Amino acid sequence: MGYEIKVEDSTSNIELISRDGNIMEISVDNRTYKVDIVEVEKGVYSLLYDGISYNIELITKDNKSYHATTLYNSFDIDVIDAETRYKNSRKKSEDDDHAFISTPMPGKVVKVLVKEGDRVKGGETVIVVSAMKMESEYKVVKDRLITKVLVKEGDNIEGDQPLIMLE
Repeated sequence: MGYEIKVEDSTSNIELISRDGNIMEISVDNRTYKVDIVEVEKGVYSLLYDGISYNIELITKDNKSYHATTLYNSFDIDVIDAETRYKNSRKKSEDDDHAFISTPMPGKVVKVLVKEGDRVKGGETVIVVSAMKMESEYKVVKDRLITKVLVKEGDNIEGDQPLIMLE
């Protein structure tokens, strides 16, 4: 399972390759490390790599964000998993005012709530899509006219595929 870890302004790809007790083999940006990791007390970890011991304290800020402190440095860490990437791309697409509605992930059309020629108000849901086992409602950003509905209920769709055209 892979993640992206954002430390300050730098992002790295992290993958757990194997685990045997405390011994973990991890890949960081395609470079492999074998480390011995032990939680010595709640939120405090001891890492042994290549014969050198490192200590780090992780304080949870929210579900996937941490403040890390080592002997010499402190920094913020954000874990970016598939769910976070999906939510971020969906939020970005809702914030943009495009001439069409699309979803960033492949999925299935659950419900189309508009038809061609409908006038909709900003914030109104126009389509419901199922992706990653979640149903998501897609709304227009501002008052718009529906010029074309390109999909129907039950259609399988690709990521970034235009679903509804707007004036």
